[in-house]
Amino acid sequence: MVSSVLCRCVASPSPDAAAAASSSASSPASVGDPCGGAICGDPDHRLRLWRLFQTLDVNRDGGLCVNDLAVGLRRLGLHRTEGELQKIVQAGDKDLDGQLDFEEFVHYLQDHEKKLRLVFKSLDKKNDGRIDAQEIMQSLRDLGVKISEQQAEKILKSMDKNGTMTIDWNEWRDYHLLHPVENIPEIILYWKHSTIFDVGENLTVPDEFTVEERQTGMWWRHLVAGGGAGAVSRTCTAPLDRLKVLMQVHASRSNNMGIVGGFTQMIREGGARSLWRGNGINVLKIAPESAIKFMAYEQIKRLVGSDQETLRIHERLVAGSLAGAIAQSSIYPMEVLKTRMALRKTGQYSGMLDCARRILAREGVAAFYKGYVPNMLGIIPYAGIDLAVYETLKNAWLQRYAVNSADPGVFVLLACGTMSSTCGQLASYPLALVRTRMQAQASIEGAPEVTMSSLFKQILRTEGAFGLYRGLAPNFMKVIPAVSISYVVYENLKITLGVQSR
Repeated sequence: MVSSVLCRCVASPSPDAAAAASSSASSPASVGDPCGGAICGDPDHRLRLWRLFQTLDVNRDGGLCVNDLAVGLRRLGLHRTEGELQKIVQAGDKDLDGQLDFEEFVHYLQDHEKKLRLVFKSLDKKNDGRIDAQEIMQSLRDLGVKISEQQAEKILKSMDKNGTMTIDWNEWRDYHLLHPVENIPEIILYWKHSTIFDVGENLTVPDEFTVEERQTGMWWRHLVAGGGAGAVSRTCTAPLDRLKVLMQVHASRSNNMGIVGGFTQMIREGGARSLWRGNGINVLKIAPESAIKFMAYEQIKRLVGSDQETLRIHERLVAGSLAGAIAQSSIYPMEVLKTRMALRKTGQYSGMLDCARRILAREGVAAFYKGYVPNMLGIIPYAGIDLAVYETLKNAWLQRYAVNSADPGVFVLLACGTMSSTCGQLASYPLALVRTRMQAQASIEGAPEVTMSSLFKQILRTEGAFGLYRGLAPNFMKVIPAVSISYVVYENLKITLGVQSR
């Protein structure tokens, strides 16, 4: 069996020993030692890993391909599907040659075991170095999955080698180390990329809910709490958002509008209340957009055909982008109204309905879809880079700092969410600017009809590449306060609505 090759330790580590092993995992003594030097203490461990590698390398070519792993593991009494073995190779194959050399094999074991140790500690509620059926039931219940005690015991028996009906660290590691565990439960729960990070551009991939949250109706309370947080956040940062729109439309080389100058101009033209023009429709569109996006996301998940509780990254990107496109298409006229209301002069419109009526009468239905194409195109870079940066930051934190727990704390979660959202906005900002100008330009009498490509060329010709980033400063200025306000309001609304913390 793998345990006879991997490690000579047979006793489960005590909590003190486990803690010592965790602290030594990053020390030179433990390099190449997946069970941690403090537990094993065997200086020949790398040699035993080499023997395991040779055992699995059935064709003696110095690399482990899927076929090598299948035959080698079968000889050791372990049976894995071809898909599982492909995931092992893909996870460790740094040079992308389709197989694992010895260094890649060792690195894979070290990285994978570190994740397994985090999960073992999260499951070990009693902190006694062993996992029993009650602890498995509790941990799965926390994830929204209810199982009976008989089912928990069945899970235990599949890993329990000594018949004690408990799993120690060695049994847990031996069972999972050469098994590609995906979506490790505890890490997923802590690192859910929550939609509470409302920075005004609702293009993020929707949040996911557990089975229990769907069945108990807790999901709608999360959505209500998120919507309320977004409304407060957008209202508090509305002056910066209106300044961004004005700079996107009116700023140029000849009209170099700055932060102070922009605020002064708004207050001089319409008083302090004018700072919040366009905020009403911006808040109103939160509810329909969030609801449509959530429902579309759930339907697309079914079409994707994934039987997992949590989608993989590329599946989330596809499902989230499509759901975002459907939601944006449904409420896009409200986006146009928001821009027109933000740009209006004092007394130009009596309200949102008056604005909508005048646009319809003077410009027709097509005016409500000006800038639609760049808006749709902006969803993919925003959502893709947002997810990619978040996953990169998450994995970097787990690799460097996650020793005793995968819980990063509120500050790290907020920082990662803020940075990923900011990067997503930066990537899609030129498209957002072109969208806003197209929405605004249609209101100017006698203005020529513009297309997305012609507007891009015009901006680059007259203003240079910098012209595509007009208004970026107030946009970034509102990110940190928007995320912070969203989080505080969201947490308080969850308590008010009786939502359990995930």
